[in-house]
Amino acid sequence: MVKKSLAWLLLLSLMLVTAACGSNGGSSANSANGSGQETIKFMQYTASGAQEETLEGMIAKFEEAHPDIKVDLEIVDFQNYVTKLNTTIASGTAPDVFEVSYENFMTYASQGVLMDLTDLIAKDTDFKPEQYKELAYDAFKFDGKQMGMVESFSDVVLVYNKDLFDAKQLAYPDDSWTWKEELEAAQKLTDADKGIWGTYAPIQFYEFYKTIAQNGGGIFDADGKPVVNSPANAEALQWMIDKASKYQVSPPLNDDTFTQPDADINAFKNGQIAMFRTGIWNLSRFADASFSWDIALEPGNTQKAHQFFADGLAVSKDSKHAEAAWKFLKFMSGDPFVVEQRIAKDWSVPAIADDSMLEAYFAQTPPESKRKVIEALDSLVLPPVGPKPEKWNEISTTIGEELDKARLGASDVQTALDAAQKKLEDILK
Repeated sequence: MVKKSLAWLLLLSLMLVTAACGSNGGSSANSANGSGQETIKFMQYTASGAQEETLEGMIAKFEEAHPDIKVDLEIVDFQNYVTKLNTTIASGTAPDVFEVSYENFMTYASQGVLMDLTDLIAKDTDFKPEQYKELAYDAFKFDGKQMGMVESFSDVVLVYNKDLFDAKQLAYPDDSWTWKEELEAAQKLTDADKGIWGTYAPIQFYEFYKTIAQNGGGIFDADGKPVVNSPANAEALQWMIDKASKYQVSPPLNDDTFTQPDADINAFKNGQIAMFRTGIWNLSRFADASFSWDIALEPGNTQKAHQFFADGLAVSKDSKHAEAAWKFLKFMSGDPFVVEQRIAKDWSVPAIADDSMLEAYFAQTPPESKRKVIEALDSLVLPPVGPKPEKWNEISTTIGEELDKARLGASDVQTALDAAQKKLEDILK
């Protein structure tokens, strides 16, 4: 009788467990300790080495607001992150939510490993896409579908030495400036005897694709075909070179000093460069400069254009926790607490359109014109990953090699770009 009773109790327990699993539509909801929580796995890298506690605090805040969701966090260092993430994707064990750079986002989206969030977003009546800067939000679309969320960004602006401008009684750069006004000011600011250069920007792939955009050019046309050797691109590259070789308002192109790590940053900080195109991640390094400085939008030729580097969040297409994952993405990309923490901990800048949420960031001076960092998003240029994003590294390296030949005089501008065009066509075959 005792054995029959035990057998019946065991059968009853199995029936209850089976029923519980079936009521969740087959998902792997975590019922450990009777919590009934739904667990989502989250893998990311930008917190590694400095912001682990900040991220854990954000997750705790999310879990407090969503007691039915548990976030299983894994932080991987930058060097190993992509390899580990790719391994999980290939083995069918990808985390529900993972962090991606824009370039990797495009690769994963083109390979069909990301979940389309469009319908989830449409059903969420509390979500307001307009709270993000439009172009930054749209950057994480693929084939017209929202496949990810912009988490944070950085961009490149024009940093300038106000004391050098004041000494020459010159007006500071403003939004109306084009390459013409930049050159005119640079010619007046350059003092070769004192080792002062009017303007500086490196000649390399990242600077190139932004500069050609300022002249209406691009690496690819609207159909995804390479157009590296277009007239607009040739004109832009010639401008980059002429600032040093023809107008002599930038350091000589054969000066290896400025190819060394941080040489340009140190030169600006030492008062040797009047105008300097550089990323906002370097602004804190100028905080103790011995002179007054500020930032402006970069001058363009036919239009404004600013580099945009972003980290985003995506959901695995195989996730069984779509709604929970979406709630987490929404929280981590735009919740006021997250925005406040990213700024307070000097971690990153969210791509938020509401200036009131960014007042703490604007208040961190110098520079006084901190709002230009956000304004630059209205003319952002995405990394030109092209029709085969997985070829990004090969594309950037190949074009960079030809740019070096033009910079050092081993090729004229058109020859270098023609060679880059041919190589790019071969890569994309």
